[in-house]
Amino acid sequence: MQKILTLLLIFTGIFYVNALDLPISGISDDSLLRLRLKDSWFTDTPNRVLARRSTIERLESGERVEVRAIEGKEEFMVILSREFAGGNIATDTRPSQPRAATGQFPGWAQGSWMMTRRKDNGAGVLIRIFLRSDQYTYIQFRPFGGDKSQLDAVLYGGYIVRSVTVAVPFERLYTMPLNEILRLAENKFPRKYFEPDPAMYRETRRLIAQVRARLGELTFADDGAIDEYGNYVYIETLQRQNPRTAGLNCSGFAKWLIDGILRPKTGSRLSIAPLKAPFGKRGSSFSVNWEERRDPYFGLDWIRNLAYMANTTLRSGSFRALEEFEVRSDNFSTIIVNENRAFVTNSYPGFLEEAGYGVEGLHPLLYTLAIDEPFSFYLAAVNNEIGAPITAENPRGAPRLRQYFHVAVLVPYFDEYGIFRIVVFESAAETSFNAFRSRYPGHYVNLVKIPVVSSFDP
Repeated sequence: MQKILTLLLIFTGIFYVNALDLPISGISDDSLLRLRLKDSWFTDTPNRVLARRSTIERLESGERVEVRAIEGKEEFMVILSREFAGGNIATDTRPSQPRAATGQFPGWAQGSWMMTRRKDNGAGVLIRIFLRSDQYTYIQFRPFGGDKSQLDAVLYGGYIVRSVTVAVPFERLYTMPLNEILRLAENKFPRKYFEPDPAMYRETRRLIAQVRARLGELTFADDGAIDEYGNYVYIETLQRQNPRTAGLNCSGFAKWLIDGILRPKTGSRLSIAPLKAPFGKRGSSFSVNWEERRDPYFGLDWIRNLAYMANTTLRSGSFRALEEFEVRSDNFSTIIVNENRAFVTNSYPGFLEEAGYGVEGLHPLLYTLAIDEPFSFYLAAVNNEIGAPITAENPRGAPRLRQYFHVAVLVPYFDEYGIFRIVVFESAAETSFNAFRSRYPGHYVNLVKIPVVSSFDP
């Protein structure tokens, strides 16, 4: 089934144009169209369906829908692709644009509906519905016995709802109105994750723009940071750097950014020494003997101390406890991952003490955090178990310890077109989330929450 879904992405291409989705209740009903197409596209023999040319149909609302079939090796898909609608909310520099048809039918525009069928017997095995104009967010139904179906809700590869039984035969879903379908799941359908409000992220977008505008002032330097007096120093020794080569490393850059959101309120920068102090539970009686030689928890202590200062200053003193600002909850336990160019479903353990979250589940986690915490961004401490093998030069090797060796800033948000994005700032530069994720396969990230503010002055 996943192979044919991959074909869909190849067939349509992965692209984004201006989009501003409607609330789910505002999606035009296409059940009458599906009723009209049932005999010719949903239940007719596979050979006859695959021989049909694509057609353009119109809903009662006037919206256009392209009906087409895509063939796979063992399955094929029947797609009712809505016409993509453009539009955007108002920004500081541009007025809003009303929704308008674009002439594009990518297969995942809001309201698009598709059914996967087997080629040998024509049986339907999956119905997928796109509630947002985003190929990575959808709900889907699978047959479950003769008189029931099962519902999944997927966000960027994370199943936030999986195998919820609904009391309706799978074939009935062929022609059932969308709102009736969603009522079947009752409160088990997580509607809020499919109805983000782009206006809520205005301050986040402004903060991103302010940080980007200052990146040109920075360069990378190993172990580099700016102290409370504005001097470029080395984190380990607090000695001043050479002005000709002065810069920031990943930790120093995170401090620079947090200084930038705190200085407009406090009038000063943070001191470096307190940021290196142990914060909260971490390590064991075994690892404590290695802290001086390997400093395994530096990155973890650093982001926790930064988050402590940011939350107590910008929120309130009640945010002193680690549990108030460290991310420890998630909404999914199963994810879709790409293994050897094939999509497979794996279990996802979620938050692990003193490790955080597996990188492979970071995308859906940040999506749900963007919805649940629209006025926050995150510091990440990348970690993994690291040790040195026994060699002739090092006959004793080194024990495997979990080491927090890199710090990054992750900003999940929705842009003015309603598109979900993740900005990554690290080591005095902006990188991409795909590059960040691909760089650390099998690693973990510990996340702490930082309030979004409108003023930035590092």
